[in-house]
Amino acid sequence: MHSVDADDATVSPRPEGRGLRAARPVGQTDVEVFRSRGRRACQERALVLTAVGIASEVINADGRFVLQVAAGDVEQASVHLRQYDLENSPRIAPPASRPQRLFAHAWVGCVAYAAWLLGVAYATANGLVSLDAFGRGELYGARVQHGQWWRAWTCLTLHLSGPHLAGNLLAGIWFGYFAGRQLGAGTAWLLIVVGAGIANLLQGLLGPPGYRSAGASTAVFTALGMMAAHTWWKGRHEPHSGLRRWIPLGAGVVLLGWLGTAGRHTDRMAHLLGFGVGVLIGWASACVIIDSRLARAPQWLAGLAAMAIMALAWGFALR
Repeated sequence: MHSVDADDATVSPRPEGRGLRAARPVGQTDVEVFRSRGRRACQERALVLTAVGIASEVINADGRFVLQVAAGDVEQASVHLRQYDLENSPRIAPPASRPQRLFAHAWVGCVAYAAWLLGVAYATANGLVSLDAFGRGELYGARVQHGQWWRAWTCLTLHLSGPHLAGNLLAGIWFGYFAGRQLGAGTAWLLIVVGAGIANLLQGLLGPPGYRSAGASTAVFTALGMMAAHTWWKGRHEPHSGLRRWIPLGAGVVLLGWLGTAGRHTDRMAHLLGFGVGVLIGWASACVIIDSRLARAPQWLAGLAAMAIMALAWGFALR
C-alpha cells in the first residue's frame, strides 16, 4: 500500500500515539494513507473521506500527523485522496512569453529616407535636373495605365511644398524608426518601399486616367499598417484576452483615421491603400517561415535593395 505524504511520503505501520478516532468497524486494522507535518492537511483529507462515507482518524506520531483508515477502505480512500490532490495541486503558471526581438541601428534607415526626400527636393528646387521632374515622376493614372510603372515609386520622393515635405519627412522617420526596430532597418525600409510602390501602382491602374498624386505619405501609412499588423500577429500567442490582442491593429486604424483623412487636399484613397498593403506585408512578415528567412537576411543588403528600387525607378523616369 502506498502512503501519500505532503512532505516526505513513506510507507509505515500504524504508529502509536494520541488522536481523534471516528467510528471503526470492529476487528479492522488501521492503515496509514497520508501523513504531514501540519494537522490541517490531514484534517482536510479526513473531511474528504468523511464526505464519501469513509471513516478515518488523525493521530500524532513522532511529531507528524497521520491519517488512517480501516484496512478494507484503503483502496477506495486512496482513489479519493489522489483525486483530491489532482484537483488541488498548484497551478503551474504559463511560461512567460519571449519579448519581441528589437534591432539596433534603426536610425540608419531613417537617415537614408531623409536623404532621398531632401536630395530630390533640393535637386528639383535648384534646377539641378533639367527635365520636368513632376512631369516625369508624379503618379499620373493615364501614364501608369500605359506602362509607366516607375511612377509608382518616383512619386514617393516628390512634394508640392515645404510643409508637404516636412510632414511626410517627420511622420516617415517616426513610423520608419519603429518599423526598423521590429524588422531591422534594411528589411523594414525594403518592405515599406515595395509596399508603397504596390499601393501606388494599384491606385494608378485602377483609378481614373486623370488621377495625379505625389508625396511619401503612401509610404508613411504603409509603414504604419506594417508595424501594426506585425505587432498584432507576433503577439497572437500572448496570454491576452480576446480584445486586448487586437489593440495594435485598432491603434493603427485610429492613427490612419486621425492622420490620413484630415485636410482638404488629403489623398485618402492613397493613404488607405498604403495602410492596407502595409497590413498584408506586416502580417506576412510575422509568419514563422517568412520571419525566419527575413531574420537571416543581411540588413545592409536589404537596405541597398530598397535604394536600388528607387534608383531604378528614377533611371526609367529620366532616360
